[in-house]
Amino acid sequence: MNAESYTTTFTVDRTPEEVFSAITNVRGWWSGEIEGGTSELGDEFTYRYQDLHHSKQRITEAIPGERVVWLVVEGGPNFVEDRTEWKGTSISFELSEKDEGTQVRFTHVGLVPEYECFDACSDAWGSYINGSLRNLIVAGTGRSGHE
Repeated sequence: MNAESYTTTFTVDRTPEEVFSAITNVRGWWSGEIEGGTSELGDEFTYRYQDLHHSKQRITEAIPGERVVWLVVEGGPNFVEDRTEWKGTSISFELSEKDEGTQVRFTHVGLVPEYECFDACSDAWGSYINGSLRNLIVAGTGRSGHE
């Protein structure tokens, strides 16, 4: 399933530790209402954006400088018929050192083309990961609005 799951990659001139810190600062790059802890193994947090999305994530892996994984334990987009499409999927951030800095490989494992939300969710993730998260890492400021 991972081969079809939504994936995007970028590289930044920062250390893996700096990148890890930005990823776990979810409020700094994922707009919307976030409640709960977002940085420690076992933390659970909810994400809500207007009436379009509500989900709850649990941090199942948090290896500083290397990897962060969230398990979606409930919810997802509200604009699709099956509002549980995200439930049981994993959101993964893999970090690796490169000559030019740190590569971030983001994969929403289980977000596959067969899902009704795949196109809209892929577009949103692309904006958040390649835009807001990347900006938070390199410039210290993510976007505050849903784009």
